[in-house]
Amino acid sequence: MKHAAARLRVDMHTHCEHSFDSRTTVAAQALAIRAAGLHAVCATDHDTIEGALQLSEIADGFQVIIGEEIDTSEGQLIALFLSSAIEPGLNAQETIARVRAQGGLVVVPHPFSQNRPGHLRQEAMDRLWPTVDAIEVFNSRESSLGPNRRAAAYARERHIPQAAGSDAHRAEDLGLAYVEMDAFAGAEGFLKSLRTGTVHGRLAGRSVFAAVRDLLSG
Repeated sequence: MKHAAARLRVDMHTHCEHSFDSRTTVAAQALAIRAAGLHAVCATDHDTIEGALQLSEIADGFQVIIGEEIDTSEGQLIALFLSSAIEPGLNAQETIARVRAQGGLVVVPHPFSQNRPGHLRQEAMDRLWPTVDAIEVFNSRESSLGPNRRAAAYARERHIPQAAGSDAHRAEDLGLAYVEMDAFAGAEGFLKSLRTGTVHGRLAGRSVFAAVRDLLSG
C-alpha cells in the first residue's frame, strides 16, 4: 500500500537581527525553527536579504526561502525566491515588477492590520491584487483575529492563494502560524503547493508588542 507523502509546515514570515526591530540572532533563529518542527521558513527581514542568506548557510533539517519584507512607498510587500535585495521606497507596482524580474513571488503581508501602520494601503491593495501571488490571511502579531479574518475573506472572494506566518521577531514566536503544504521545488512549485495548502495559526499575544516597544526605545 502506497502512503501519502508527508505535508510540510512552512512559516512564511520571519525576522531576525537583520531587521531593525528584532534582536534574534541567526543562530537562535535556526535553533527555534528546528524546535518548532518547521520544515521550511521564508526569511523576510525588512529591506534586506542578508539574514536570509546567513540562515540558509547554517540551515540543518529545514529549507530557507530567501525573501524580503520591502517598504514600498504604498506600504509593505513580501518578496520570495530572491537572488538579490530590492531597494525600498519604490512604488508598489515597480517593486512587483522587480520581484518578477528575478522570478520571485509577491505576498501581501498583514493587509488589514490595526496595530501596524506599514501595511499596504487599501487603494493600492484594490488596484494591485490581480498582480500578487498570495495574501497573508493569518499573522500571529495581530492584536486580534479581526484583521486576519478580513484578509481571509478578501483572498477567498478573489481566489488568491492564502499565506500564513508568525511574523516572528522573537525566537519563541517562530511557528505560531504556518501553511501545511505539499513538498515543492522552486517558486512555481511553491505557488502550486500553496494553492492547496492549509493555514494554521494562533496569536502571539499582547506581550509581543510590549517587547517590540522596549526594543525600539532601547
